[in-house]
Amino acid sequence: MKKVLMILLIFSNISISCYADEIQDVQCFFNEYIAAANNYSSDYFKYYTDNAKIIRVVEKPDGTKQSVNIPLGRYKSEAKKSFSLMKLRRYKNRYFNVKITPYGKDYKVAAMRMPSTSDYKIPAHFIIGKDNSGEWKIKEESMNTRVQKFLQTN
Repeated sequence: MKKVLMILLIFSNISISCYADEIQDVQCFFNEYIAAANNYSSDYFKYYTDNAKIIRVVEKPDGTKQSVNIPLGRYKSEAKKSFSLMKLRRYKNRYFNVKITPYGKDYKVAAMRMPSTSDYKIPAHFIIGKDNSGEWKIKEESMNTRVQKFLQTN
């Protein structure tokens, strides 16, 4: 019985340490992503899978919320157009209360996002997992926003 318990204890310690290492990898990946985003890096979009799901949860003035899915191609196009203006305004996002939890085979990074142009924090989450080549990528990005333009269809 002692041997069985010892073996279980050893395997649980190994799996916990591997798990901790992956969470650290996800944390490092997320920090790199934030740096690239806040510096308007030319390789910013390498952090996303080719079919990443981009969601904006618009917080309307009346307190209701509306979720808007944005195709990755449109997101890239609009982001590229606005990068120079955002850079000029020194727009950055800061993330607080970052929590990384398993999400199936992937990880969910949940945080409160504070845009540099505001004095409030709003929810954001990312689903991060490995792609076919074993690289960490953002599979889903969801951010609450008070910017109403996301409700307009193009």
